[in-house]
Formats: sequence, structure tokens, C-alpha cells
Amino acid sequence: MIPWIALDSAALPDGSGELRLKRRGAEFSIMLGANELMNSRLSGSEQALATLACERIRGRAHPKILIGGLGMGFTLRAALAALGDDAGVTVAELVPAVVAWARGPMADVFGNCLDDPRVTVRQADVGEVIRTRKSAWDAILLDVDNGPEGIVHAANDRLYSRVGLGEARAALEPGGVLAVWSSGADHGFTRRLRNAGFAVEENKVRANGKSGARHVVWIAVKPVGRP
Repeated sequence: MIPWIALDSAALPDGSGELRLKRRGAEFSIMLGANELMNSRLSGSEQALATLACERIRGRAHPKILIGGLGMGFTLRAALAALGDDAGVTVAELVPAVVAWARGPMADVFGNCLDDPRVTVRQADVGEVIRTRKSAWDAILLDVDNGPEGIVHAANDRLYSRVGLGEARAALEPGGVLAVWSSGADHGFTRRLRNAGFAVEENKVRANGKSGARHVVWIAVKPVGRP
């Protein structure tokens, strides 16, 4: 069996842990402690995060999309494939090393998506970006942790709280979509989305298309006419 090779590591901004990039042949993995956060062989549910959200805003002129978390680029590439040339996609990535890995050892995984003229990458906390402007986005896609019970960055908990969901709703255009990826179900989070004023759909998606673990993508729509 081909052994894993450690390529690089990066401390989380709050000092709570360290991300590690590993490679085994053509396969890449990003780890936090004993938890594998991402694997280049498993892209189905990350792609579904984008395709499910973009389907809901199909036909909008000049759609503006915010993606929280660059990961291995699967959500970004799927969004670009689903959107027209008039779209704008902003990716907020908190850890600078993740962007460096995308342009360095994982360049073949990312292809040319970071050079797409529709894409802007910001080194920023997506929560801060969300709070910056009201009614600014047609869709907000969040894949910044393992789900609403975050393990990567303590500040992520705010994103999934009542306050954070209210901020996300305010940042969306009427009829806009908040899409959230999770490694598993969380019925309490579904209730929080509804209590925050969203129309909610919970989708179970496979980690790798038609196989692998079942992940969850919430599609939460801000009603038209709601502030």
C-alpha cells in the first residue's frame, strides 16, 4: 500500500488546532487531529452543495454567490459549472495555507477554477463577510466545518446560531438561498433555520455521488418580501 506523506501544516487562527495536508499517490487529505475534513476522492456532497443552491436561483441576472470555505475546490467548481458568465463568486477562506495548497501541491485538483474571471478569493472569516452588507447575495454556501456542531473553529458556532442565521438571512436578496453542508443530520439545526424565517429543505446526499457516507445539505430559502 502506498504510504501517506505529510506535505504541510497550518495553525488555525484561534490557535485551537492544526490543519495537516497529506498525499498518497494522487489522493490528498486535509486532517484536523484524528478527523479527516476533506479527501480528494470524495466530492459528491460538496458538489451537491453548489448544484442544489444554484438550481434555486437559476435565471437570475448577475447572481452573486458567497462560498464559505475553499476546501478542495469541489463546491467552487460545481458552482462555476452551474452559473452563467454574468455571475460573481466570492470565496471566503480563513486559513491562508489552504489557498496556497490550492495553487501549489493540489493545483491539479483545482484545475483553473481560481483563475476564472468570475471568482474572487478573500482571506476572511465568512461570518464577517456576511455581516458586512445587507441584501448582497443571491446565495450563501457554507462548508466551513463538519456541520452545525463545528469542530474546526470555535467562531463557526455563531454561523449556525439564531443570531448567525438572522445575519445570513439579512445578507440575502429576497428569494435568496442559504445552503449548508454537514457530515450528518441535525434536527435542531433544521428547527433553527425555520425559526429564523427560512423555508427549509433537508437533502441527504452521498459523499461520492452514488456511494459513500450520507451527508446532509440544507437548502434554506429567504421568502420574498421578508426583510
